[in-house]
Amino acid sequence: MLRRHQPRRELGVDVEVGRRGIRHLIAPSLAARQPTAPTAPELGLCEAAFSSRMEPMTRAGATGRAAQQFRVSFVCTGNICRSPMAEVVLRTLVDDAGLGSRIAIESAATGDWHVGEPADQRTVDALARAGYDGSHHRARQFDASDFPTLDLVVAFDRGQARILRNWAGSTTEQQKVRLLLEFAGDPSGPQDVPDPYYSDAAMFDRVLGMIERSTQALFRQLAPALRQGIR
Repeated sequence: MLRRHQPRRELGVDVEVGRRGIRHLIAPSLAARQPTAPTAPELGLCEAAFSSRMEPMTRAGATGRAAQQFRVSFVCTGNICRSPMAEVVLRTLVDDAGLGSRIAIESAATGDWHVGEPADQRTVDALARAGYDGSHHRARQFDASDFPTLDLVVAFDRGQARILRNWAGSTTEQQKVRLLLEFAGDPSGPQDVPDPYYSDAAMFDRVLGMIERSTQALFRQLAPALRQGIR
């Protein structure tokens, strides 16, 4: 079962690293959506830079439209460990603040091997120990065609961020991809939330703690604009 969590096709993503970024090996489930005419090598490269602060909550071309929900997607490797944790934590924060109607929260995976499955039992147990309910989660794969309707795509490690930026259809969409730990406000700290899948219950608790702190920091940045209905 453990080998299902990171199949060989995704392990190859970080192999071809050059000065301009990473060449992404296109996931089979998304290959049909890739443009076929351009063949230049640069199409597989991403140079998006990380930002140290949240940009204003706006979507390109949204000026003058009626206010819509802010839409965030948490994306990890299999959508059974880290991203369900963040989804549950953020949903709890916005619901407790009475802002649930102003934000749409989802989670997804870069891979498709756990689609339809519940969260890992160790995830559900860690959430329960912290007072959250993760029992209703079902894994899904991230759909690159959702980029235009998403305002924020949160990855948990740099490998996932590279994959997502290479799936994005424009520089604007690439800039929607952020690392969760960016919101913790500690530039000297770790950049990646470790994957607890191959570890024990103690690691799941530790990872949940990291996710809680960073998700709370993200919520503090989102909350003022959500309260004012600003996107």
